[in-house]
Amino acid sequence: MTRPPTTYWEYIKVEELLGLQTGIAATEGELANEEVVFIVVHQIDELWFKLILRELVTVRDLFAQEHVREQSLSSAVGGIRRAALLFQQASGHFALMETLTTRDYLAFRDKLSPASGFQSAQMREIEILMGLPESERIALGHESYLQALRFSDGRPSPALHRVEARLQDRPSLREAIEDWLYRTPIDGTTPELAEDVTRVAAFVDAYTAAHRREVTGIQALAVENALTEPDRERLRQRYERELDAARAWLEAAEVEDAAERARRSRIRAALVFIESYRELPLLAWPREVIDSIVALEQAFTIFRQRHARMVERVIGRRTGTGGSAGVDYLDKTAVTYRVFRDVWATRTVLLRKAALPALQHAAMYGFASATD
Repeated sequence: MTRPPTTYWEYIKVEELLGLQTGIAATEGELANEEVVFIVVHQIDELWFKLILRELVTVRDLFAQEHVREQSLSSAVGGIRRAALLFQQASGHFALMETLTTRDYLAFRDKLSPASGFQSAQMREIEILMGLPESERIALGHESYLQALRFSDGRPSPALHRVEARLQDRPSLREAIEDWLYRTPIDGTTPELAEDVTRVAAFVDAYTAAHRREVTGIQALAVENALTEPDRERLRQRYERELDAARAWLEAAEVEDAAERARRSRIRAALVFIESYRELPLLAWPREVIDSIVALEQAFTIFRQRHARMVERVIGRRTGTGGSAGVDYLDKTAVTYRVFRDVWATRTVLLRKAALPALQHAAMYGFASATD
């Protein structure tokens, strides 16, 4: 049977889409332009969130495989970078929201109460999928974020079901990527080798020794140029703290459980290894993965910061419609909600290329010959 020709408006569902901007009114004609702007921007944001979730699920599934093919890393990087760009697009919408004056918004604000952007299930899904620890969540007020996703009479909502399902959807993107990093060959050694612990420890020792040489040189110059003895002593202590912190971070000294400490230390060593020797051919795509993760979380953080500034510009620091602390809550999430902390922390201990220790097995990271 021949399929009838498809029209643009049928494929995109244009008529259905244009009928969704009524809010709680019977018709759109009852609304001021400013309220329609508010509704449309938030609807578009939710569509962007839908696309972000699709991209991150695909990337997570790729890294969740027991063996991640090198050839598939380019697809992963493309998905992560697309998700980052989607956050950038969503951030750009706040400029449009800022065309609403405070009086414009207050004219329809009461219609929203007690609704809140805190009830965006897809935003919660993105946080969960990325790997935000539950222990680091900031409560809306007296409610947990799951309680806020129930109907006002306490019944579970589709939003609640969506988020509860995401909580069961493991692993998170962070967990999957960390598992992949844990398996990374570090100067030729992999976790299944009997000598892996010893060889990784040797790499960490060589790297921290190089780090100490580099920072000590910088310290000496800073101390020499200091004007007073108290300044010189302050600088000595500051650089010593930096050196001690770098070693402690690489060894995951803050982790109490021995097995988890060893695992965390190897993940951090892998990050340092990939970033430091990124010119080696077989590290080209792994380093792009790390760069794209940084871009993703940076874009998400900027989205949160931009959201907070838009809200403050339009309504100041009054209590949010859902009873939250408003801008104060948004500012706290922008600072606290960080997922890929080790990826960011790696930057603190990286060295210039000339200061890096020589690898023992650099040849294994080159391109295979045609006869291999």
